[in-house]
Amino acid sequence: MIPQLEEAFVGHFDDHHAFLLGQMLARIDAFKADIAGLEEHIDTEIAPFAAAVARLDEIPGVGVTAARVIIAEIGVDMARFPTAAHLCSWARFAPGIKESAGRKKGNGATGHGNRYLASVLGEAAGSAGKTDTFLGERYRRIARRRGKKKAIVAVGRSILVIIWHLLNDPEARFVDLGSDFYDDTRLGTQRATLTHVRRLQALGYRVTLEPAA
Repeated sequence: MIPQLEEAFVGHFDDHHAFLLGQMLARIDAFKADIAGLEEHIDTEIAPFAAAVARLDEIPGVGVTAARVIIAEIGVDMARFPTAAHLCSWARFAPGIKESAGRKKGNGATGHGNRYLASVLGEAAGSAGKTDTFLGERYRRIARRRGKKKAIVAVGRSILVIIWHLLNDPEARFVDLGSDFYDDTRLGTQRATLTHVRRLQALGYRVTLEPAA
């Protein structure tokens, strides 16, 4: 590439062009320095939340950068959100929101919304949809029936629910249910197990499942 550029500039590159190119390169170097300084500042600010970032990073579709943005927008203290549903409602990732004449109506209409959070959740949902995981299979199943937009919202909400549980319990770790969760041979057992676990968690119990000997 360099030889071709050198050949293209033969007879067409004078001191004026050199001056302009020098100015452009100086701006690029300045932008790089600004970005490096910003990244260093972000690393310093996020350091106290490194453990939370690492746990969110385990969710399919959520990388380190997305985890940082999510924590920056919702924090790590879930005390202000009594349940995952409250967080989803606040973020406007709750079902039942309708719009009429520019005004939101429905059970989820009380949420404040957050475009940065919505954007990163949408990207995470799209990325998760490409993985061989439970979230990936959930995305594909919904996309086939209802379209990609509905799938992004549904999986984005699922990711937000997972995030609430991980941040609400510092000892919790993400466990993938697997892309075969929906298989007919396992669906009944898996659903029953999940239902019982959720009921016990709602009663304040921490549930650990171990296979019978």
